[in-house]
Amino acid sequence: METTVLSAPPRLGPLYRAAALRRPSGNTLPERELRLDGVRADLAHLAEYNRVCGFRLRDELPATYPHVLAFPLALSLMTAADFPFPLLGLVHVANSIEVLRPLTSSDTFSLSVRAEALRPHARGTQLDVVATATAGAEPVWHGRSTYLRKDGSKSDRSPTTERPEATAVWKVPRRTGTDYAAASGDRNPIHTSRLLARAFGFRSTIAHGMWTKARCLAALEGRLPDAYTVTVAFKLPILLPATVEFAASGGHIAVHDRMTGKPHLTGTIVEPDCADADEGAR
Repeated sequence: METTVLSAPPRLGPLYRAAALRRPSGNTLPERELRLDGVRADLAHLAEYNRVCGFRLRDELPATYPHVLAFPLALSLMTAADFPFPLLGLVHVANSIEVLRPLTSSDTFSLSVRAEALRPHARGTQLDVVATATAGAEPVWHGRSTYLRKDGSKSDRSPTTERPEATAVWKVPRRTGTDYAAASGDRNPIHTSRLLARAFGFRSTIAHGMWTKARCLAALEGRLPDAYTVTVAFKLPILLPATVEFAASGGHIAVHDRMTGKPHLTGTIVEPDCADADEGAR
């Protein structure tokens, strides 16, 4: 696989314009990896991200923060001419993060992003966008985001998940979408514009799935090991504003609607000694 080393993070504005204008074609993923060296957390940006997601101010980076730092590389890859799908047609359905050791605000590391594992799905086509953080020659963090390109096929409804006993109730305000968009750079209009969210079939703006995952980890801050894998599936979107229940027990996490009990997120947190070698790879 060819590696392209970037001299600076891609600018998001031109990438979003490219996403709106380009007409993708083809049916294969690019055989390219994008890499950015010399990455280091900006303290003001980190503080804002922590505030939006509920993390405390601390030297250790949240497990979800490298995903945000890798987002411009992922967007550059997914809006390039050789990427086969339009960005706005992709649905983020799952995410797995493997923390091999904690990263801190003083660490300097490299980020690389590639796309792989194009495969059929009952409702269309899936693919993974994989990001890796490396300090020196040592991988320290992996992230795998699974996206679905729907083709209009119908499938059976997902089986109803058991509603676990709540350990916390969260009020999720309407501004969550715009606040997280500003902190993460992910400005998909379904999260920031009620008018455009309705155009995509939602009655209001929806929370980012990665905000929900980050909020879950923030609720467990101080209780997580130094190394672990957290894998989640994004279920029904959180329509803003909302009241949701969070549950964490026995390595399982979940977010459900407070009134209906319908799931928004389900997942697991597994330490290395307990994880199967392939867990979180898909």
